[in-house]
Amino acid sequence: MLSLRTKDATTAAASKRLFRVADTPRKIVALSHSRIEKLIYPVGFYHTKARSMKKTAQVLLEKYRGKVPDTIEKLVELPGVGRKTANLVVSLGFGKDGICVDTHVHRISNRLGYVRTKTPHETEFALRKKLPRKYWQDINVLLVTWGQNVCAPISPRCSVCAIRPWCKRVGVGKSR
Repeated sequence: MLSLRTKDATTAAASKRLFRVADTPRKIVALSHSRIEKLIYPVGFYHTKARSMKKTAQVLLEKYRGKVPDTIEKLVELPGVGRKTANLVVSLGFGKDGICVDTHVHRISNRLGYVRTKTPHETEFALRKKLPRKYWQDINVLLVTWGQNVCAPISPRCSVCAIRPWCKRVGVGKSR
């Protein structure tokens, strides 16, 4: 929930601060909204995320006896949880098949010419049809790392890209 529009290092630090103080839904519900904000700041949209976290913790207590559900369908019903987060929870938290599509997965899948989609939502479903299931849990980590280090959104480092011969470079104007 904290990772949307926030760098990984910032998300990790905020998560550690929050979970040191409140590591269960019951403890999160007991915190004030402003205390949650202070713990998760400077994640992007921290006001909204603090509100969603508290609401989600309350729903988890009321509807799921404090346990996180293990299906995408149930997870996306929680406040502040979209398909990206739901897929991440299902695959990392429960070891089930899920394709977590963030900006890197969406951009690189399209840039390679592997899919032709306009939104991360469309990309998830296109990858579900095309990508062998054994790669579903790994694609996010691989493409996020690749996107942060080689296949940047602006001026990708095509000159050092190991898969350049197979990349269609869709939408790439300038590269290094």
